[in-house]
Amino acid sequence: MGRKHGEMWGGGALILLGIATITFSPTYWANLVLGVLLVSVGSALAWHGHRMDVPVIEVEDGEFRYRRGRYIVRIPFSEIGSYYVLPGRTRSLGLCDLSGRPRVFPSVEGRRASRPYLPLTGMTSPAKIEAFMLTVGIPPRDRSLTAGNGGKG
Repeated sequence: MGRKHGEMWGGGALILLGIATITFSPTYWANLVLGVLLVSVGSALAWHGHRMDVPVIEVEDGEFRYRRGRYIVRIPFSEIGSYYVLPGRTRSLGLCDLSGRPRVFPSVEGRRASRPYLPLTGMTSPAKIEAFMLTVGIPPRDRSLTAGNGGKG
């Protein structure tokens, strides 16, 4: 499950727990304070999860576009040689130039100067990315030591 949905569901659960705490013993002041705190924290968590930007990958006018909030990457197809998907809890998409070197992108959130990949969400399936890239006509990066012969030696 992705962070966005995790925060939204977690916030909703805290809100419900806070309401239940207030409802079952409204006369005891500690339960009222605890319930109000749970509702407040749950609301903030759900609001933060709702505000998270989900990256969008699209193709238009002969160029590849990656958009996440105000951060936009536009690359002409003629400059993309291949792609790769970095596995892990938060998946990332790497693009290579025609010579096979990874492209470097400015940081999405300003934490670092640059990075060789575009962050996706944990909910993004590698199969979806592969299907999209296949449809667009961008081949996967060949990582074998014996390039071109399928690993046969």
